[in-house]
Amino acid sequence: MNALTVGLRSLTARVFAVLGRFSMYRVMLLALAALTAISVLLSLFGLLTQGPLEILVTAVVLVLTCGAVDLLAQRVLRLAWRWESSVITAGILLFVLRPSLDPLLLLGAALAGAIAALSKYVLAWRGRHILNPAATGASALTLLSVWVPALGASAWWVGSPVLAAPVIILGVIVLWRAEKLRIAALFLVVAVGVALVRVFSQYAALGVPVALGDILPQVLFSSPFLFLGAFMLSEPLTLPPRRWQQLLVALVVGALAGWPTVIGAFSLGQERALLIGNVLAFLLAVRTAHRLRLAERAHLTPTVRELTFVVSGPLFFAPGQYLELEVPHRRADGRGTRREFSIASAPEDLPELKIAYREPAAGAPSSFKRALAETPAGAEVRVTGVWGDFLLPSSTTAPVLLVAAGIGITPFVSQLRHHRLTDEDRDIVLVYVASDAAELAYRDEIAASGVPVIVFTRGAPADLPAHWRWARGVRLDADGLLGVVPDISARHAFVSGPAGLIAELAPALRRARSLTTDAFSGY
Repeated sequence: MNALTVGLRSLTARVFAVLGRFSMYRVMLLALAALTAISVLLSLFGLLTQGPLEILVTAVVLVLTCGAVDLLAQRVLRLAWRWESSVITAGILLFVLRPSLDPLLLLGAALAGAIAALSKYVLAWRGRHILNPAATGASALTLLSVWVPALGASAWWVGSPVLAAPVIILGVIVLWRAEKLRIAALFLVVAVGVALVRVFSQYAALGVPVALGDILPQVLFSSPFLFLGAFMLSEPLTLPPRRWQQLLVALVVGALAGWPTVIGAFSLGQERALLIGNVLAFLLAVRTAHRLRLAERAHLTPTVRELTFVVSGPLFFAPGQYLELEVPHRRADGRGTRREFSIASAPEDLPELKIAYREPAAGAPSSFKRALAETPAGAEVRVTGVWGDFLLPSSTTAPVLLVAAGIGITPFVSQLRHHRLTDEDRDIVLVYVASDAAELAYRDEIAASGVPVIVFTRGAPADLPAHWRWARGVRLDADGLLGVVPDISARHAFVSGPAGLIAELAPALRRARSLTTDAFSGY
């Protein structure tokens, strides 16, 4: 593995550590608010065809409509009102529809907003959106405009050259937080490539020569591709769990968006292309959203808490994957009401499922952790999906190195338990880093797997199993890792822990046969 690849992964983890302090909702909301403010400023200087008052009035209509429908639906269903979701839906629609002061066009925008908000509850399955709400509202308005043109249709005015730079910068921030940069990049490459082929073929049919440099800027910066990929395709609740599945969806949406297919009076381009991708994603992920009943709590270490749930209905996951848990609560902080947790049990343990989390040794916990701690035994919480590609090699003959820091041990516990329960024969070495010997969670479970473990703690742990050894105060950096795992070049490395750990180990990790990281920001 080359130094550039490891360096990029380290940089990605560090940036994610900063963005991870905010929920995905909050990052998306702030990005859309910034893009709206930039648009209003540009319109004041006449750089956009839309006027500042048109943008602001349309934004207000959309926010009020989406908020009212969301509030009503959530009151009927006895759900906590997620106002951020309402504003995000309105913000996306603002850039898809045509801002105006015309009463009929504002009515059309209100209808699109109402349909978008309602789709979250009507077109949903076990907590997952089947279709992107904003794309649903825009498509519905476009279809309605065939019979009532005065209501307007989707316009995608965000595809303006003067907005390209802000969309790219803000879009990269959103995608970095969502960890969907590669997904959006594939979509963009496919959409632009297909669109270029389409334009070249149209010019060729007319017998008119055209140069790539003349049409590429227009296709890239005067189209909705940048906004669609960053702000809509990246929505977690409409994406399937595995990376290859997400890439497949990106490829399909990119191809349909780049070459709109006309069926009768309708085109399958732009937001309709996304809806087709949403259907494909739903078919790939239809079984991943469930409700869990809290059965038991346990204190594994002074700061690590384990929760045992019972799953209602069939749930499928691979060892090393994570779930997103939703615990609605009042006065949620910037991290929101959802949180991702690596699954600490094995698939063989179902319907029992375990997760673990760390409570801060000092300072106030997040609002989510307080709500989770107050959830009584027997209560149900919702899993919005299971995701992740932090999976061991399919070939059991490939030697593996696992490096875990603190609560980063949880995906490895799932993998090692699966390894034991299925009698797998793997060459595995585990490097386990903890602040103190008392913080070595899951000691018995890891010991039962029989894999050799190298422990990095400040003090010497007592009563270590026979196949465990303490690193004797060696600092875990690149040199320290090479010292305790000299055959790292023969192993596939998996690292689960803070971004700083990955950065420290980067010089040693680039010697590994491959590297898979599971960086987290903490909460």
